[in-house]
Amino acid sequence: MLTARIIPCLDVKNGRTVKGTRFVDLRDAGDPVELAARYSDEGADELVFLDISATLEERPTFLAMVERVAAAVNIPFTVGGGIGSVADVLRALDAGADKVALNSAILRTPSLLDEAAQTVGAQSIVAAIDVRQENGGWTVYTRAGTESTGRDAVAWAREAAGRGAGELLVTSMDRDGTTMGYDLPLLRAIGQAVPVPLIASGGAGRLEHLRDALRDGGADAVLAASIFHYGTFSLADVKTYLQNEGIRVRW
Repeated sequence: MLTARIIPCLDVKNGRTVKGTRFVDLRDAGDPVELAARYSDEGADELVFLDISATLEERPTFLAMVERVAAAVNIPFTVGGGIGSVADVLRALDAGADKVALNSAILRTPSLLDEAAQTVGAQSIVAAIDVRQENGGWTVYTRAGTESTGRDAVAWAREAAGRGAGELLVTSMDRDGTTMGYDLPLLRAIGQAVPVPLIASGGAGRLEHLRDALRDGGADAVLAASIFHYGTFSLADVKTYLQNEGIRVRW
């Protein structure tokens, strides 16, 4: 296994970091730029910023904040939400982001994924996939988790990778914010179907959960929010634990 990446996630709404449970009941978690700088200083490998209301409000993503984050951190970060064209991708990267996460737009127009990857390179494109367990399988949701696409998550993950996504960010909506642990069967099913790195998201509550996602779920990186935002664990806590469990981490 490659060195595991630990990635704090900052969901942003109205200029503030928020965190909910199963995509609802949002609580304030602080200023996103201040949190980003702190996580960068404390040893985060990467950061993910998701403008969670941009798609529903049909507006562009928060480029002014992206510029402020770029000036405040010295680690790679990904930006998603409200990015609906290659021009939007280019603007986010020009503002300082290292990668762009695409979700609703590529479900609506899958060819956008091919075009974006061909324009900026697969290494800068993340396919974000929001998933709910249904009818014995997993269904992809769109528009900030408010609408079912009817698509099978594993099939869509395979297609997204084939169209040029450099990695996949897979969020279990059932586990999001519950601190019950990641959906390991979902991670295994997608990880076995695609040749690109997999970021596990949704459900981190204990240190064992991050270990299990990496070791048993086959994830290459673990994304977490509430355990970092509300001080349950520090980046050092996570990395020390994983290293003691035999998982390689960056220091």
